[in-house]
Order: sequence, then structure tokens, then C-alpha cells
Amino acid sequence: MKKLLILGAGTAGTMMANKLDKTLEAKEWEITIVDQYKTHYYQPGFLFIPFNIYKKQDVIKPKSNFFPPRVKVIYKSIDKIVGEENKVFLDGGQVLQYDYLIIATGTETRPDETPGLKDKLWYKSIFDFYTIEGACALQEYFKNFEGGKLVMCISEIPYKCPVAPIEFVCLAEAYFTKKGIRDKVDITYVTPMSGAFTKPVASKMLGDLLEEKNIKVIPDFYLERVDNENKKIIAYDEREIDFDVLTIVPINMGSEMVERSGLGDDLNFIPTDKHTLRSEKFENIFVLGDASNIPTSKAGSVAHFAAEILLENLLSAIEGRPMLAKFDGHANCYIETGYGKGALIDFNYDTEPLPGTFPLPGIGPFGLLKNTKINHYGKVMFRWMYWHILLKGKEMPIEADMTMAGKQRV
Repeated sequence: MKKLLILGAGTAGTMMANKLDKTLEAKEWEITIVDQYKTHYYQPGFLFIPFNIYKKQDVIKPKSNFFPPRVKVIYKSIDKIVGEENKVFLDGGQVLQYDYLIIATGTETRPDETPGLKDKLWYKSIFDFYTIEGACALQEYFKNFEGGKLVMCISEIPYKCPVAPIEFVCLAEAYFTKKGIRDKVDITYVTPMSGAFTKPVASKMLGDLLEEKNIKVIPDFYLERVDNENKKIIAYDEREIDFDVLTIVPINMGSEMVERSGLGDDLNFIPTDKHTLRSEKFENIFVLGDASNIPTSKAGSVAHFAAEILLENLLSAIEGRPMLAKFDGHANCYIETGYGKGALIDFNYDTEPLPGTFPLPGIGPFGLLKNTKINHYGKVMFRWMYWHILLKGKEMPIEADMTMAGKQRV
């Protein structure tokens, strides 16, 4: 019997397990998925916890809820991959052989990589919201927060869910307004990018939105260290920004297992063909989701669209056919902007986010690069779709390839 092995049971790995369960003959293929953790987190929901919109129980479910009965599940840490031998070594000495391997081990926040960040103020005046622990700690902190300088800082690119820091400051602005202390809170958005976002059209729209909300944007700030004694963040060019409370997107890196396996770049992301999603080093290894180095957003929507392409190319490889499916870098992100409104962006490798309507030209119902209530409802509905459709590998009503239909050139 042939063996297909999936490393990582987050969004990407779980989707692929379900898709492959429906596709590969049970008599011919054994499918195994490996992950050290038994709890699945709806990571887009972490953003809402500090503002009491979601509770912890809203974003967690057992991973076992989403695996097909046929798929073999191993809850263990992964030591390393030896691609030359088609083997994966687990902690404790267990060795798994594979014919084809899908790596979906994601990305991790690494606050330890920035001097002073994970020091005495960590989870006291400095918080991340990319972990359940950080989001819950920040929720507790905000209960008694009466005002001061709130700084939202992005450490380095790339990082998962690129729009989340913008959503955070927008939700913070609305939260403090509702509490009646907005005039006592100075909100600053600090980024290594040249504006509020990576692409010019979206960056202008989102930058204007932040300006309307009296949120200061400081671009081109490359964080070097955090001064806990004086409550400052300091850039490599020695610029300094004071804070009373700092929310941070720590440096993101791929799994340390990738480094041990000799498969990664400097940030432990795996060099991957951006169109076929096959490892550049081994023909029987494919990479899905945040674990790869492909030049697109590290977001759940990318993993969803890429999964369709990976499935097609994996089947082609198994059958000895040319891999004709090409991933175009499609990403689709709702952006919560506060006060029951939201924006939406849809883009790929070659086309930046543009205004227009989505998914139907002229009809929508969602507006691209527009701040509307219907976009907010799209964000709200997505949580249900995530648990019940996306994770289970079911068909979504959006094509894997981005379309220009409904978009307006500017």
C-alpha cells in the first residue's frame, strides 16, 4: 500500500486530509497526518478576544472533529524529515515512511528573536494577539486600561494574516470610543512597510481610513529592540517610539523542524515552486500554507485556494502526468474596521487589490476596497464557513484562480 503523509494539522493540513480522503482509493493509499497538538484554533478569531467580541471557547475545537475516519492520526512532535530516504522521524524514535509528503507545518511567532521583547513587560504592558495566551492576556489588560499611548508594531515581513494589525487598531478605536475614553488613548500603527499595506491602491484606502479614525501611521520602521525600562521601541536607524501598552506582531518563522531537516531558508520557510507548490528540492514533497516561501499572503484563504491546485498537481505527479495546474497567488481577505463595518481585498501575484464588487460583477454583494456593513457580515459568516465547509475540504463558492470580473483598474 502506498503512503501519503501530511505534516501539520492546522488549516492547510486538515483541508488536504479531507480532500485526499475523497480522492485517493482507500485500498491503494494510506493517509497519515501528524501534529503534536490536539486542539484546533480558529486563528482569525484571536483578534476579537481582546475586545470581548469572542470568548476563548468560540475559537477552539478538538482537531479530531475534522479528520475523516479513514485518516490515521499521530499526535507527536516531528524531529526531522530526511527527504533522500523518504522518511520522517518523530520525537521518541518513531520513523514514518512515505511515497508522497505534504508539509503544512505553518509559521510560528518568535518573540524571542527581538531583543527585549519577551522581557519583564511581556504580558504586562507588551502583548501579542497571534496566540490564544496573548489575546486572553490583552483582554484582561484592557478591562482596566484608562488611557495612554497604544502602539501597534509589526516586527518584520512576512507574517500571517497581514491585515490583522489594521483590524486591531480599528477595533481598538471603536472599543475605546464605546468605553468613553477614546480621547485619552493615542493609537499609533507602526510598520516596516511604506504605508498601511503592501500595495499602493489598498495602502492609500486603508491609510485614509486610519487617518479618519485619528490613528497615526509610522511607515518604514524596522524594529531592532525593545527598551523595557523606558517603554520604547527602537528601530535599526535609532528612531524611538514611546508606549504605555505595546501590541506586537512578533517575527514569524517556519517550524524549527524545517531547519533541522535542511529544507528551509533563513526564516525556516521552505523554498517552493510558487505555481506548482512542489518543493524545489524533492519531487515527491509538496508544501501548503504558511510553511512555504511563496510570495503571497500567509493567510487561510491562500491555503484554501492553493489546496485546489496542490490536489490537482499531486494527482498528476502520482499518475506520471505533467503538472499543469498553476497557483496564481490568490488571496481574499475581509478586513474588520469597527462599528459593524468591514472592507474586502482580493488579489494575486500579479494584480494588487483593486476596487469593485465581489464575487459578482456589478452585483456583489461585497464591495472591494469599500468600508461597508455587508463586508462586516461576510467576516462574521466566515467563522461558520471555516468550521463547517473549509476545514472539511468541501467546495467553496469562490474559484481558486482570481478573476478580474467586477474589478476596476485605477
